[in-house]
Amino acid sequence: MAPRKPAATTAPKAAPEPAAASAQASTRKPWIKKTPVEVVLDQIRKQEDKVDELREDLNREERELTKLQQAKKILEST
Repeated sequence: MAPRKPAATTAPKAAPEPAAASAQASTRKPWIKKTPVEVVLDQIRKQEDKVDELREDLNREERELTKLQQAKKILEST
């Protein structure tokens, strides 16, 4: 078998337009490296927020269930 040549004969990719690249770069926040402690604290905060939201949803659903159970009692008594 003959050795393979690298596929370098293809046309090079065109670079993105400088105006588009600078517009995109200006809208993104700069990346700030976090320490492992900050990462864990951020995960804890996100989980606490999620649990709070789920508790609110649960309370809302329990109130709805209470209303429906009261309506059921009224319907069964007639």
